[in-house]
Amino acid sequence: MKRYFLTGTDTDAGKSLISAALLYRAQLDGQTSFGLKPVASGSDWLDGRLQNRDALLHQRYSHPPQDYAVHNPLTFEPAIAPHIAAQQADISLTVASLKAACVEGLAQTADKQIIEGAGGWRVPLNDSETLADFARELRLPVILVVGLRLGCINHACLTAEAIEADGLQVAGWVANGIDPHMDVQQDNLNYLLQWFERRGIPHLGTVPHLSGIDPFDAEQLTAVANCLRWPAA
Repeated sequence: MKRYFLTGTDTDAGKSLISAALLYRAQLDGQTSFGLKPVASGSDWLDGRLQNRDALLHQRYSHPPQDYAVHNPLTFEPAIAPHIAAQQADISLTVASLKAACVEGLAQTADKQIIEGAGGWRVPLNDSETLADFARELRLPVILVVGLRLGCINHACLTAEAIEADGLQVAGWVANGIDPHMDVQQDNLNYLLQWFERRGIPHLGTVPHLSGIDPFDAEQLTAVANCLRWPAA
């Protein structure tokens, strides 16, 4: 069993797409997989309960899938920062409460597992704790998704340095082509490739911009999964 915490350089870096593709990559490789989204905001009422699209991707590509609440124990309706959504719902969101909510998810024994954060590395849980503290509590290696757009070099380097400063290993990074109109994208990517290589951080793949892809369609997601690899054991 190998478990990773997956974070991104920012909101909309493509964390959920990459999480789903890695889970599916494991399945294509004949392994079991499990995805956990501990807390999610921006959800809809489906079948009588709040469900988040990103968490549904975790359920869709976990092999075998579990009940929705196992994949996403804390779900908030408004598409706002999780700590604010929790305040509005009068729920205490702490590292301890989040870990307690994830007991069943953390008990899974699939071959490959991903715990996906929300937003970037320093997203708050409350006035004094962040999701980074949750990752530190679990002592997990981290996969970093870099959204390729203007400013990505600064965001990627700062995030990787923050993860390492928090005492965790960056187990690998993924370049995700989120902006099809990004100028000199290859030059930016080349810089990141050599920067991460100097730090001994493996490149797990580059995903080109795929316009209109439906990640819930396994055939379409295969195009992403084929761009990726898991960190070496």
